[in-house]
Amino acid sequence: MNLTKETEKYVLEHPSIKDTLNKGLINYSKLSRQIIKELNLKEKDFDAVLVALRRLEYNLKKKKSFEKQIKDLLKNTKLETKNKMIVCIVEKNIFYNNLLELQKEIKNQKGEIHIVEGVHAITLITSQEFEEIINKYFKNNIIKKSKNLVEIIMRSPESLEDVPGVMGYLYSLFSQYGINIVETMSCWTDTIFVIAEKDLEKTMKILSF
Repeated sequence: MNLTKETEKYVLEHPSIKDTLNKGLINYSKLSRQIIKELNLKEKDFDAVLVALRRLEYNLKKKKSFEKQIKDLLKNTKLETKNKMIVCIVEKNIFYNNLLELQKEIKNQKGEIHIVEGVHAITLITSQEFEEIINKYFKNNIIKKSKNLVEIIMRSPESLEDVPGVMGYLYSLFSQYGINIVETMSCWTDTIFVIAEKDLEKTMKILSF
């Protein structure tokens, strides 16, 4: 048995204990004995559990410090939304000139399109009003099509580059509240998430820092 992992697991499964530990208000000896009792450990494990608790407290406070930096950054992030979006995944073995023509035709109509090239497929993200144009060029190459989506654009300060863990923090928020990310991409200080329209209200709430 790995006492460090078991101790951390116990604390993380008890939010009130985790919160007290994070604030430095815990009685280490008392908590160590409680963990030994509830996990059926031996008295000789006391010191190991105690050390694990102190290490966990340090890590939690370090994480809290990072989270403060992240939240301060996100408070200065501007949000934009675009509804009625469509995501089309097309085969990669396409005529690439068609991809250029698609992009040109949409931009000539003052529209925007994001093109993400993967190993086995290409993802197209644009407004639903351009669905027929996509069909014109790739009707027989579409693997999957998703509609009634919302694009959320987060425009952050340039300091985004210097703050670690921002994307991980955002992903954890989406996961915590059960929001599925259909697509995501980033370009310098812009971070883009594509989600279902039904999740928009919930998403705007969790992104209000």
